[in-house]
Amino acid sequence: MRIGCLQFDPVLGDVAGNIDRANALLGSSPTSLHNLDLLMLPELAFSGYNHPSLEAIRPYLEPTKSGPSTEWAIQTARNLGCHVSVGYPEITQEPSPVCYNSVVLVSPAGEVLVNYRKSFLYYTDETWAEEGKDGFFAGTIPGLGEVTMGICMDLNPYRFEAPWTAYEFATHALQNSSSLILMTMAWSTVVSGPRPLETTNEPDTLTFTYWLGRLRPLIEASHGHPEVLVTLCNRVGREGDALYAGTSAVWGIKNGRVTVYGELGWGQEAVLVVDTLEDIPRSQLAFAPPPSTWGQDRAGFDAVPQSRKGI
Repeated sequence: MRIGCLQFDPVLGDVAGNIDRANALLGSSPTSLHNLDLLMLPELAFSGYNHPSLEAIRPYLEPTKSGPSTEWAIQTARNLGCHVSVGYPEITQEPSPVCYNSVVLVSPAGEVLVNYRKSFLYYTDETWAEEGKDGFFAGTIPGLGEVTMGICMDLNPYRFEAPWTAYEFATHALQNSSSLILMTMAWSTVVSGPRPLETTNEPDTLTFTYWLGRLRPLIEASHGHPEVLVTLCNRVGREGDALYAGTSAVWGIKNGRVTVYGELGWGQEAVLVVDTLEDIPRSQLAFAPPPSTWGQDRAGFDAVPQSRKGI
């Protein structure tokens, strides 16, 4: 499968400017976009994420499946001939207005196939959005296969109150025999203090490891089964106190190993394009047998993988 992740630094509230920035990044690498199966953008890609209240985000709320984010996704899907997903702040029209943190998935023909509403809200979402009522999305998407979709906080324990070992999102994907997992994000880093500019193109290791840990059930159950592809599309930059972790990636999970087909750095604005059938993977992660090596430290991170080596 040929997958693209557009990782960039949206400016809070600058919808038109953010759309222009996304188009410019896509236009900077037109050849690599040929024959894409899927292009992903981050959570609340054009509105920006860190809105402190309903009143603050109200000017940027978009009608269900019909605002500027969806219109952009439809046009881009038709132009590139691929599926496109983009996160947006949704407001319903009937019977009464309700706000959701949502993501649309559009077909190559420009048809909106999925409008998924975030199930597990982060505290920033709770200032303006309601929880999605239908749970995590899972379904068959022509051209993509069995797909599970989530948004950022969905990967965490519910409200950070559920047991770490509940693994709600990963368990849902496993129970639905998903072959493709799509996670659109505005995930912030836990690293504090300045970072050397020369490390901009390096992934955020703590974030990378945490995401792996939250997918533990899929990794453990992957022996003897077809590969499961995982695409995590995050953003970069800063909004107020929030510094985003970047590290967008495409992984393959099979036989207890995680193949890293491609990844971006913590501060890198770029379009990551990987072909999981033809590209040479960047690395492969091997895990020691559970449960002894799957400990948690004080921050809740699973143990660092046993090895990470180029293949």
